[in-house]
Amino acid sequence: MLKRALAILAVTLATSFATSEGNAMEKLTVMISGGFSLAYKQILPEFERSMGMTVTTLSGASQGTGPKTIKSQLEQGVGVDVVILSKEGLGELIAAGRIAKGSEMKLASVPLGAAVRQGSAKPDVGSVDALKRALLSAHLVALPASTSGIFLKDEIFPRLGIADKVASKLFARGIESTGAVAAGEADLAIGPVSELVNQPGIEIVGPLPDDVQLVQVFTAAIVGTSRSSEQAKQFIDYLSSDQSTTAIKNSGMTPVGKARKQ
Repeated sequence: MLKRALAILAVTLATSFATSEGNAMEKLTVMISGGFSLAYKQILPEFERSMGMTVTTLSGASQGTGPKTIKSQLEQGVGVDVVILSKEGLGELIAAGRIAKGSEMKLASVPLGAAVRQGSAKPDVGSVDALKRALLSAHLVALPASTSGIFLKDEIFPRLGIADKVASKLFARGIESTGAVAAGEADLAIGPVSELVNQPGIEIVGPLPDDVQLVQVFTAAIVGTSRSSEQAKQFIDYLSSDQSTTAIKNSGMTPVGKARKQ
């Protein structure tokens, strides 16, 4: 009787351990920047349901300085399986040896746009001269302290000769810059269109002119230290498949993953 009870207990413990181990293998941690977040939030629930995986989502800026960038958090030892960020930020991670070789996959592209507080007059930003006037007349221009904000502050404002004339502020995340506009703290927010769509209290004015435009490509990749690389690959394949196309388009982005139906 005792032997039988012990045998049953052994089987139960083994099954429990195997189940626990299997569940652990079906968990992923993803760190994502703001540009792809709106589409990601729409895609994630169906992925988890259909694939039987649980995804923990962390956030970080594609580029910039400070402890909240994706690069900085990885350097601090934060455990992450997949990163999703601008190609510029990914390039920095690849150079630092943080990404599994050949694992990167382009997901979507998005242009820069401008937005104002809901109900406010919309300035003309359709030409370089018009955009320049709008920037100079704003009491504060809100920018993300990441790829797009760096591009505007370091390249476009100096090129237009207004680097020392535009009142601008870099915010840690795009949602903070749009929040400043919604609260009336800033007149104009500029960032990826996908960070302006469906944000409370603001209205999109339109995309920036081609001559001062930066079309960002958001890309997913597997972190070199991931212990769930196969599950991470499945996740990235899902993000780059036709199953995510609608969500990507609804967020103001253009799908660029493999096997897309345009």
